[in-house]
Amino acid sequence: MEKILVAGANGTTGKEIINLLQDHSSFEPIAMIRKEEQQAQFDNQNVKTVLADLEGDLTEAVKGVDRVIFAAGSGGNTSDQKTIDVDENGAINLIDRSKAAGVRKFVMLSAMGTDKPSDNPDLEQYLKSKKAADDHLKASFLNYSIVKPGRLTNAEKTNRIKAKTRLNEYGEISRKDVAQVLVDCLPPNMLQNKDFEILSGDKAIEIALTEVK
Repeated sequence: MEKILVAGANGTTGKEIINLLQDHSSFEPIAMIRKEEQQAQFDNQNVKTVLADLEGDLTEAVKGVDRVIFAAGSGGNTSDQKTIDVDENGAINLIDRSKAAGVRKFVMLSAMGTDKPSDNPDLEQYLKSKKAADDHLKASFLNYSIVKPGRLTNAEKTNRIKAKTRLNEYGEISRKDVAQVLVDCLPPNMLQNKDFEILSGDKAIEIALTEVK
């Protein structure tokens, strides 16, 4: 079983990722948590945890880890500085430590709109930070997949999406479907060293991902 570190495991999308990994025949999830009080829920699921802060020393967090999913975020109501600290510098910190530890693939949850942050003033700093983290990952020589969803919703899972390097449209997608895409990107041959956008659509996820151009 390959060990998969999930950064942001306590978030809404992160919890979905953990659930999917638990049911996977090849992967064992490790939930990266920031607070000790978050541990009990994962203990109840028989999921291993590691206590670590993206803004701190991550050496122990990545030890023995095969692959990483970054699904962490500072949250929508935090300051620009906190966004920089977590979504940018925290991601870069984990990328660097993952590379040093010999992690085999890094799957990044990014966002649509990182190519033109100024088009969305409310999210401008967030999109700038996500782009900086994405660019650092691309330059790291780690194997990667960068997944850029539209607006996230709490709708039920559909297992149907549209996916393309650039969709040239905006829309939404459920966190549960995004979690499935992130997990599906873990294998080494799946969208390796690609960044692509996803929205709710009408193609089965496994088919849509193989057709990304």
